[in-house]
Amino acid sequence: MAGSPPIGVLALQGNVQAHARMLTQLGRAARPVFRPADLDGLAGLILPGGESTTLSQLLQHAGLDRAIACFAQRHPLLGTCAGLILMCTHTNDARVSPLRLLTAEVDRNHYGRQRESFIASLEGGQFSGMRAAFIRAPAIHARAPLEVLATHAGRPVAVRQGRHVGCAFHPELGRDARVHEYWLRLA
Repeated sequence: MAGSPPIGVLALQGNVQAHARMLTQLGRAARPVFRPADLDGLAGLILPGGESTTLSQLLQHAGLDRAIACFAQRHPLLGTCAGLILMCTHTNDARVSPLRLLTAEVDRNHYGRQRESFIASLEGGQFSGMRAAFIRAPAIHARAPLEVLATHAGRPVAVRQGRHVGCAFHPELGRDARVHEYWLRLA
C-alpha cells in the first residue's frame, strides 16, 4: 500500500494511538484529524472509542460533524465503540448528535460500566473466532440495509453499510488485524 493516501484517525479523544499503530503495522500511513482541513487528502477516517457524549460535543465545536458527514459521502469510515455510536442514526442518549451514517439504533453502555468490561470470541461472519475487547460497549439494533459482519451472544457487534463499518468492540486493542484489513480494502 506504499503511495496510498493516508488514513485519518479522529484525534479529539480516545484510542487514537492504538488505531494509528494498527494501521502502521498494516503498511498504511495514519494522520490525526483535529479540524475539518485535516480531512483533505485522506482515503478514509477512523472514529475511535472514547466518551461518545464528549466526542459529540467536540465534533460540533470544531465543525467536524458537518465536515465528516460530507467526507463520508465519498470515503469509508470505521467507527469503534463510541465511534460506532457517533455513526448511527439513533442513540438512547439525547446528548449525542449522531452523524446518521449507519442505519442502526445504538444503546450506550449496554454491556455495563467500565468494571464490567470483558474480552470474548466473536461468532460468525467475517471475524469469527476473533478475540475482542468490549469496554462500556454499545448494543447495535441493526436495521436493513445493514450487513452483520460479526455477532456475540447472538447480537450484532460489527456491521457494514456500503463503505462504512461500525464495531461495538475495540479491534485496535488486540493483535488480530482482520477488522482493519477488511475495512482498508474499502478505502
